[in-house]
Amino acid sequence: MQQKPPSRLLILLCGLCLLGTLVPPMASAAGGLPELQADLSHQLALAGPHDGAYVYDVTAKRALFSERATALRPPASVQKLYTATAALEQMGASEHLETTVLGAGRLQPGGVWEGDLYLRGGGDPTFGSSSFIRAHYRGEGASVSELVAQLVRVDGIHHIVGSIEGDESYLDSLRGEPSSGYALDPFLEGTLSALAFDRGATGSEKGAHAPAAYAARRLWVALKADGVSIRGPAGAASAPAGATLLARVLSPTVAELLGLMLPPSDNFFAETLLKDLGARYGGAGSTPAGAAVVARTISAVLGFHPRVLDGSGLSPADRTSPYQVADLLVGLAPTPVGAVLREHLAVAGRTGTLALRMRHTGAAGRCEGKTGTLTGVSNLVGYCQSADGHLLAFAIFTDGISIAAAHTFQDHMAITIAASGPGP
Repeated sequence: MQQKPPSRLLILLCGLCLLGTLVPPMASAAGGLPELQADLSHQLALAGPHDGAYVYDVTAKRALFSERATALRPPASVQKLYTATAALEQMGASEHLETTVLGAGRLQPGGVWEGDLYLRGGGDPTFGSSSFIRAHYRGEGASVSELVAQLVRVDGIHHIVGSIEGDESYLDSLRGEPSSGYALDPFLEGTLSALAFDRGATGSEKGAHAPAAYAARRLWVALKADGVSIRGPAGAASAPAGATLLARVLSPTVAELLGLMLPPSDNFFAETLLKDLGARYGGAGSTPAGAAVVARTISAVLGFHPRVLDGSGLSPADRTSPYQVADLLVGLAPTPVGAVLREHLAVAGRTGTLALRMRHTGAAGRCEGKTGTLTGVSNLVGYCQSADGHLLAFAIFTDGISIAAAHTFQDHMAITIAASGPGP
């Protein structure tokens, strides 16, 4: 997903400053450690003073390169690695999120439900219509039609004497994240809610709980389409204590959600998962509570303290360093959590935000990474399989220049890293 782009003025100024200095990415010949260090240092010198990089040989267990690696900078979407790590560490790779239908009333003879139904959201970012899920998530998601099937064919409900209410109380009702002042943000490409149908669509619904009301309306319509008569309207309200569980639908696993989030860099998924972490482990389904869980998890697992304000990296006030991100990748590499994380990184020249980068080079198919882009910020971190078969973790932050120029430097450096043969 797109993040906030650099201003035209910044692109123009940086393009003029760097005109004639860019080195196009090319397949470098395998070289030793001095050649690797010299080339990376040269690229950073060309990129300017607001950059830094760190490279570590996971196989040989030694640092290969470090330059301005401890300076704290905005991670942009690299922040999603911290969110993903916390989700895996806290929830587990096989955990699901659930969306449920609760009933306040009783089932009478003839399939008549006397009372109201409550569609309760559990923070599943995939919940929606089957067609939307097929179009956006490769068919991996929790559909409203599954709930209808359970209500009609399992519970035997054919008539509802009451209303259908959407309940989004599991998470707070703030629709954005810190960089937008928690207001709606187009860069989220969705509206945050515990009950976000088709990424929080609201249709013609108005009011403070419009996403929940819209989701209830979609369940109302789907039930009617299946032959269920409904006397009451659709709206938004919290389920009362003691309501009966009638149906539930599960999200893809946490690992599968990360497979949908990381390669395209999905901001909506990241911010929803952050609130889910807050709801489960932080005492509140809010962005600050979730950010505290992420920061606490990273500190406990790896011993360092990035500044975490959100889940997606949209906030320019987030802070981390190339060394910290590389340390994360190095520390997780031999673990089950690291295996899941690496599996779902974008692949150079193949998938996600790296699909069109480093194509037809030695890095294509051999480097996996996470990109990060904000105004004046461009980062690339990940793993490369080097020419001598070693697994190398790297983090490259290049700020203060145009995104196009930053990509050129980053790609050149990744190609050099993949082509290196530093040996044991």
